Amino acid sequence: FCKHELFTHMEAIAAQRDFRVLAYGENVSDSGDWRPGAQAAGEFEVRAPLREAGFSKTDVREFSRALGLPTADKPAMPCLSSRIPYGERVTSEKVGMIELAENALRDLGFSEVRVRHHEAGPLARIEVIPREMGRLQSGETFQQVKTSLNLIGYAEVEVDGAGYRRGSLNPAEIMK
Repeated sequence: FCKHELFTHMEAIAAQRDFRVLAYGENVSDSGDWRPGAQAAGEFEVRAPLREAGFSKTDVREFSRALGLPTADKPAMPCLSSRIPYGERVTSEKVGMIELAENALRDLGFSEVRVRHHEAGPLARIEVIPREMGRLQSGETFQQVKTSLNLIGYAEVEVDGAGYRRGSLNPAEIMK
C-alpha cells in the first residue's frame, strides 16, 4: 500500500517534469523477503538501480562511508505498516502509534528497533537487536519503556525474546 501510494504520487510528478524513469532503493539484500513494495514497483515500472547493479546493503553502506555520506550507518527503515500483522487493518492511528513508540525507544539509545502493533489490547511487541536485549529487559529501563508506550496508547507492552529479525510478521505461507 505505501509504495503503491508513493509511486502514484511520484508518477504524477514525473509526468509534470518529463522524467522518463523512476527509481527506488531496493538492493539485492532485499531478495528472498516478502516485499509488497517490489510488486508495486513492478506495476509502475519503477527501476531498482542498486539491485540491478548487484549492490547489497553492505555495499551501499561501504560506498556511502567512502563518500562521507551521513546515511552510511542509518538503520533500515521499512514502511511502518510492516509492523502490523497481515490481515489487520492499517490505519494512520496505528502507524502513528508505532512511529511514536519506535522514536521513544531510539530516544533511549536503542539502535535497531521494531514495535509490532497488535490490535488486541492494543499490544506493542518490542524487538531489539540481541546485544541490546539485556538493557531493554532490565527492570528500570523496561518500566520506563512501558510507561512511555502506555502514554502513546498501548495497553500491553511485551519484549519479543527472539529479538529483532527481519520479516518476523511475514506469514509462513508467503515465505515458502
